[in-house]
Amino acid sequence: MARDVAKVHDAGFPDHCALCDTLVAGRGQLCPGCWGDVPFVEGVVCRCCGAPLPGDAAQDDGEDVVCDDCLATPRPWARGRAALLYAGRARRLVLSFKHGDRLDLAPVLAGLMRRAVDPLIREGTVLVPVPIHWRRRVARRYNQSAVLAQALGRAAGIDCAPRALRRVRRTAVLDGRSLADRFAMLDGALAPDPRFGAALRGRPAIVIDDVMTSGATLAAATEACAAAGASRIDIAVLARVARRT
Repeated sequence: MARDVAKVHDAGFPDHCALCDTLVAGRGQLCPGCWGDVPFVEGVVCRCCGAPLPGDAAQDDGEDVVCDDCLATPRPWARGRAALLYAGRARRLVLSFKHGDRLDLAPVLAGLMRRAVDPLIREGTVLVPVPIHWRRRVARRYNQSAVLAQALGRAAGIDCAPRALRRVRRTAVLDGRSLADRFAMLDGALAPDPRFGAALRGRPAIVIDDVMTSGATLAAATEACAAAGASRIDIAVLARVARRT
């Protein structure tokens, strides 16, 4: 039945670019024009958060380069990577996926993350999405980070543990909060799930989230992964908010 419905859709409703009205080959795809305007993170990057930095990538692989934000706020994880800058068309993609019920974007967004995540993958790696509180999940109907991590796991052929962590308390919206407030609000807010956290024991983990701003949420998730016994913890995000360099 699902295949029949899909065929009817494909026959009667042409698919448009996720960001404009241009016709494309399939749902959730981008047209060449929009694809060319997406701000990918390229070149030298901060080894802690993946933010782009000045320099020549041909002469420096970025492993020992750290941005001002990560120097000012040491990170509890080992390495971090980001696929996009959270600006322009990338911001529109993230918001459509996160708040617009555009789950059809997940495979495309996971594909965008592959190049950023590949250097972090080790033998036995498991992807761990940042959890949201159950009340927020009921309101939104899905956890965008879990959907993204599962799509990325399928694309990369690695395990995903979507329920390994949980929110032990609900936190207020972080938008507009100071750096200190963000870290204080997230302190102790995440923990290993009593039933599913054991999936991380002795394994390298990559924490997955949609956007990194201050890093407070990712720090809380990293600490929860460490409490679950992960052997090494890296982080990867779809988009990084551009800050100081």
